[in-house]
Amino acid sequence: MTTFLIFLHILVSFAIIIIVLLQPGKGASIGASFGAGSSGTVFGAAGAGSFLGKLTGAAAVIFMLTSLTLSYFSGRPDAGSIMPEIVTPTQQVMPIPEQPLPPGTVPTQEAAPIETPPAADN
Repeated sequence: MTTFLIFLHILVSFAIIIIVLLQPGKGASIGASFGAGSSGTVFGAAGAGSFLGKLTGAAAVIFMLTSLTLSYFSGRPDAGSIMPEIVTPTQQVMPIPEQPLPPGTVPTQEAAPIETPPAADN
């Protein structure tokens, strides 16, 4: 559910940005009354303000509701964590041998010697 809310929150955020950028400026209404080019917009001279205003309000309400819901879910004490409670070791710790190993051996279960490649002749 949290993933869906985050997706919706991001989608509404982008929608608010686009809606606000589509809205005409405050000075456009004066230019439209004198026959300037802004009266021939997609929504018409007066239709864009009320429609985009209502759309902005609806998007703002959805944005605030998703913000409050996400903050509520993140503050709950039983919220899951991506970190594990107990860290298990990935490798077993080998006991230190009582006698040092001979050169060229690797400390493993059986202490097998390391095979070295032959030296190249110059």
